[in-house]
Amino acid sequence: MNKELLSIIQDDIKRGYDNRLFRRPLQLRYLITWRKASFYEKKHPLGIIYRIRLNRLSEKSGIQIPTETKIGKGLLIAHFGTIIVNPAVSIGSNVNIAPNVVIGKANRGEKKGTPKISDRVWIGAGSVIVGNINIGEDVLIAPNSYVNFDVPSHSIVVGNPGVIHHKDDATLDYINNMV
Repeated sequence: MNKELLSIIQDDIKRGYDNRLFRRPLQLRYLITWRKASFYEKKHPLGIIYRIRLNRLSEKSGIQIPTETKIGKGLLIAHFGTIIVNPAVSIGSNVNIAPNVVIGKANRGEKKGTPKISDRVWIGAGSVIVGNINIGEDVLIAPNSYVNFDVPSHSIVVGNPGVIHHKDDATLDYINNMV
């Protein structure tokens, strides 16, 4: 296995998964397979094998993250549940995504496009993030929030429609074991 790929997978595991071989949760198996499918997609025949495995794991887990999505190291999918991400989305490092999250595209209006999510972002269960928006660093998006606007760094977003509250160290004790 490529050293760069192995390093990224190890960083993902360090974020909070059990490192024992036979105790890996489904969401970690999905993430490791996603990393391999993304890495080998156009560089190696293994890409086809990993894409087939990824499709099977997607059916089991409910997680749909296309291999074209850009994701930094240290992604943590903490719990079992549906997660849907648009292929054009960009996600930074040390990001937590909870179940039932949609990160998608707005098809019309001034915010037409997909989100760019920075480092150290915690996305709560049931949250929806859509449109050509920027989510700053150290942002906590509370469960069931609807975000279709730019969020500055060091903020907490709560509600539907989302309301921004400034807070230094917004993700303190939410984002752990950063890599």
